Amino acid sequence: MASGSSTTNLPDAHIGNIAIKSKPSTKKTASLWKTLEEYLLDVFTLDPRLQNDSKSVMQTGLCDLRLSADARWPWLILVPRRADITEIFEPTPLDQVLLTFEIELVASALKTITGATKINVGALGNVVRQLHVHVIARFEGDANWPGPVWGFGKAEPYEDAKRDALIETLREALSS
Repeated sequence: MASGSSTTNLPDAHIGNIAIKSKPSTKKTASLWKTLEEYLLDVFTLDPRLQNDSKSVMQTGLCDLRLSADARWPWLILVPRRADITEIFEPTPLDQVLLTFEIELVASALKTITGATKINVGALGNVVRQLHVHVIARFEGDANWPGPVWGFGKAEPYEDAKRDALIETLREALSS
């Protein structure tokens, strides 16, 4: 940058959720910048089973919010975008608070949207070790009511239009 110039009018650069106030000005710093960006974005990798069994709804402050592919229940999954976290007590204290806040937002929106009798929240991780939190709308008379959803029957896929409509409704509810 020229002497006396300022970075105040430059748009923020983003690495994940981190806003950086200025972009690199030399080829060397640009190379380092790219390395840092790749490192930060590659740290979190979604477990392939979660990737295959759900569809992303949106990114929240901490989590990848996903809709389970099983249409028997409106079933959301919050996956904190942090590497190598398997237990709910392992994230930093700040991330624990943020996770709790996001669970409340998602559960409240899901209950409002669906009119569910009960919202079930659970973090098991016995099969998929990556920390993820299930938020499931339950209704009297639904498949396996009042029993648990895990290990019951066979998953039923969403019709594309119904899945996409639910995702759009969730996005609208969580963005307002």
